[in-house]
Amino acid sequence: QVQLVESGGGLVQAGGSLSLSCAASGIILSIGVMAWYRQAPGKQREFVASITSRSSTVYTDSVKGRFTLSRDNAKNTVNLQMGSLKPEDTGVYYCNAIVSQNAGRPTLYWGQGTQVAVSS
Repeated sequence: QVQLVESGGGLVQAGGSLSLSCAASGIILSIGVMAWYRQAPGKQREFVASITSRSSTVYTDSVKGRFTLSRDNAKNTVNLQMGSLKPEDTGVYYCNAIVSQNAGRPTLYWGQGTQVAVSS
């Protein structure tokens, strides 16, 4: 099995910064795309950003220029640096990863989420 554990959430004032981390552990042959999603209260989970194993990134428009995604393939970790935070960034942030464990089909795993709250 594979576990994804997020950390780094918290409460911050608007305009502030937070850094989220996600670490994958378990039987891992390789990890493809890793991504962050978020879910605000009463809303559907939405895509935030993703990064390939070669560090090619994609961001949703609302976070471009404010968030930066990076990864460490040797440590199976991904980091989301969030700056110029806005109240609308509030939500539970989830990490996911497409993991190859053996010769079988790659599997998508999700973390449990970490809460981010931005006060105005």
